[in-house]
Amino acid sequence: MKKKMSIKQVLTFVVLGGIISISLAFTTKKDPPYKNPKLPVEERVQDLLGRMTLEEKFWQMFMIPGDLSIGKDKLKHGIFGFQISSKGKNDNAAEQIMDYGTAGTAETMANEINALQKYFLEETRLGIPIIPFNEALHGLARGGATTFPQAIALASTWDTELVGDVAGAITKETKTRGIRQILSPVLNIARDVRWGRVEETYGEDPYLTTQMGVSFISQFENAGVITTPKHFVANVGAGGRDSYPISFNERLLEEIYFPAFKAVFKEAGARSVMTAYNSLDGTPCTSNSWLLRDKLKDEWGFDGFVISDAGATGGANVLHFTAANYAEATEDAVEGGLDVMFQTNYNHYPLFWEAYEKGMVDIDAIDEAVSRILKAKFELGLFEDPYVDAKEADKWNGHKTHRELARKAASKSMVLLKNKNNTLPVKKESQKVAMIGQDVKNVRLGGYSGPGNDLVSMYKGVASKIGEGNINYAEGVSMKEETHKVIASKYLSTTKDGKVVEGLKGDYFDNITLHGSPKVKRVDKRISFGWTLFSPHEDLPYDWYSVRWTGKVKAPKTGVYNIGIEGNDGYRMYLDGKLLIDNWQKQSYNTILKEFSFVEGKEYDVKVEFYESAGNAKFKLVWDAEINDAWEQQIKDAVSAAEKSDVAVVFAGIHEGEFRDRALLALPGHQEELIKSVAATGKPTVVVLVGGSAITMANWINDVDSIIMAWYSGENGGNGFADVLFGDENPAGRLPITFPVDEAQCPLYYNNKPTGRGDNYHNLTGQPLFPFGYGLSYTSFDYSNITFSKNNIAPNEAIEVNCNITNSGTLVGEEVVQLYIRDELSSVAQPIKSLKGFQRIALKAGESKTVTFTLDADALSMLDIDLKRVVEPGDFRIMIGASSKDIRLRKILTVK
Repeated sequence: MKKKMSIKQVLTFVVLGGIISISLAFTTKKDPPYKNPKLPVEERVQDLLGRMTLEEKFWQMFMIPGDLSIGKDKLKHGIFGFQISSKGKNDNAAEQIMDYGTAGTAETMANEINALQKYFLEETRLGIPIIPFNEALHGLARGGATTFPQAIALASTWDTELVGDVAGAITKETKTRGIRQILSPVLNIARDVRWGRVEETYGEDPYLTTQMGVSFISQFENAGVITTPKHFVANVGAGGRDSYPISFNERLLEEIYFPAFKAVFKEAGARSVMTAYNSLDGTPCTSNSWLLRDKLKDEWGFDGFVISDAGATGGANVLHFTAANYAEATEDAVEGGLDVMFQTNYNHYPLFWEAYEKGMVDIDAIDEAVSRILKAKFELGLFEDPYVDAKEADKWNGHKTHRELARKAASKSMVLLKNKNNTLPVKKESQKVAMIGQDVKNVRLGGYSGPGNDLVSMYKGVASKIGEGNINYAEGVSMKEETHKVIASKYLSTTKDGKVVEGLKGDYFDNITLHGSPKVKRVDKRISFGWTLFSPHEDLPYDWYSVRWTGKVKAPKTGVYNIGIEGNDGYRMYLDGKLLIDNWQKQSYNTILKEFSFVEGKEYDVKVEFYESAGNAKFKLVWDAEINDAWEQQIKDAVSAAEKSDVAVVFAGIHEGEFRDRALLALPGHQEELIKSVAATGKPTVVVLVGGSAITMANWINDVDSIIMAWYSGENGGNGFADVLFGDENPAGRLPITFPVDEAQCPLYYNNKPTGRGDNYHNLTGQPLFPFGYGLSYTSFDYSNITFSKNNIAPNEAIEVNCNITNSGTLVGEEVVQLYIRDELSSVAQPIKSLKGFQRIALKAGESKTVTFTLDADALSMLDIDLKRVVEPGDFRIMIGASSKDIRLRKILTVK
């Protein structure tokens, strides 16, 4: 038998006395069809699917943060994809998933991703590439990438072209690194501003969210980067609380919560979607077959893949209690329509593999999910061209044009809320400006942000305009009013194995009476726990245990201090052998502090007991011995700075974010007192608000002259702000959310349906502080002459709506012209008004422009009693204005 030829044969030619070696590569064994790029994608998918083992299929459905440091032996079956950590290692993936640090450059990451692709293509059995993924809500969330204004700020521009430009820049920085999927944007509708994640959204309106989402997503998908709009379908429930159960009926979902998702799948080509943590009508969204199969895949024809939020696949048994264990939760999720399980650590995989290994998951559901994943990988061209030029990543990440775009987006996102007596813009000439507050020199970028590049603070931005010598700075007061804090471990001690160690001895019992022998014994260095999702230990029930902590406590200095407990009721505390606090009952969450006279260096016996019989426990041992209450002096310093200045600019902000929902919407800490004290100097006072959601202002709004909502304005926001403050940019941002007068009005949104009676409270109206679409300018605009191309139309016709806008002021400026409609008479109640069009236009002083909107059948349509979309005959009120309440023009359109 002849010996087979090697894969490569080398032919040698003698040319002009030299030797040229030409390698001709060919194989004696034909490549399988799935490796042939000329074949249709579906054919390639089916060929590859037929060659895969069950284990290989499982790993294509598993995504985690990590890299090759996990160990090649653990990755031999392939994997869906990795979120590459900023540290380039996977020693703590659960933390790295949210670690957007500065370690590593764009070039380093690109090389690392190239190495990963090379391994999976060349060293695994089937050579299936990965999809590297990351967050990119308002900039790639990694060191070296440009950080743009937060999503809610981008929505505030009401400028889809600008948002598209921002998305294009982020796309460039993302793809050049080799990242081919982003877990963004957030398309949830923010109808309750108490929700901590409002900042990540495009606001409260389905139409505005849709337009922003389509503009953002199109840039990525057109460039071959998969987007993952989230969280499908709603991620905020009663009370504005994150991931609370949803019980919306189908009409509400179709009218408010589905439209943006539908549009980005059909119009922008989004190829992935992330499920929400919460349940919908009693079934977890991650395993909700009505949502994922009936609606998304069957009715809408979505042909991409569905991924879970991080750790949500097992949430059915951990949080929702609708599955007995992780295996059952996995079965429910995959058969319910989930395609990819997103976990935070490689070591979690056995929890989910069990369901596959035991044959619990329907193989057709597995094959369908893997087919969708493989389809995406083939469409992205990863089998043929998975590598990137790492030098291009270094070139484009943080590019100067992107930095200038970030500045432009910042200035165009800022909303002027008040401007009494034209206090703004501030004159640059001969003006001393007081800059007061924690956010003057700090740069807060908002949630899901990378570190940004060369951050420009508000201070730096203003200084670049007028020089530091013209700024009187005061740090202001903290956003957090700290009356007590957790006792640090260095002040606690106990004995372990005959040695004195920091912390208190903890004896944990599997009952609520501290009875019998402890089930768990350990030393807790600090008594500060949030056992909200799990129990203190795997050997204890999450809702049936008690704890006794014992040891000694000493104070940093002599004095009378308040010491006690903040946490769930059901606790008592003994200090120096005496019962100091007795709250041995279950009722609520409380903070109880008692005075105690401490002597520096002296140790006192301390015993704390706690029991939990309902779960969701939080517990802290606290005191005020380390509290440095300097806020009164800080306000005096701020007042002094204002008195020495021509104008005072006070920066105030809020804390929010994931798991940071706000029950109270006022400025926290002593910031309101700071504002009022500065305003009392009589100097013109400007308040600049830094945050991502609504703030109530009843206590101080009438004391100040001007208010700017600056949002989280990105890495170059300081320069963008200075442009607005001094009038180099005329603000034209508009609110994408309603600002209530008081949180008691929440949820409050503009497009509510008729109430059938009144909408006021006995002691408060139902009107907002600032309505949806609101924002002022340094100039003024007149609206006139609304006309239709036709006054009477058939249900399937479209018309043009025209109006004239004139800049009637003395400065160049931009106006956001907004079109709303109202169905005057309908078979099913409709909103009192709905946004159906908007345009941001620039006009010189005295200039006029005709603005044209197109209204088609879709804009005039509604869901009838049977949830069928129809255009009913009758009159429609067409309204054009400067906000949802500031309607300047109106005219009736009749559908025959």
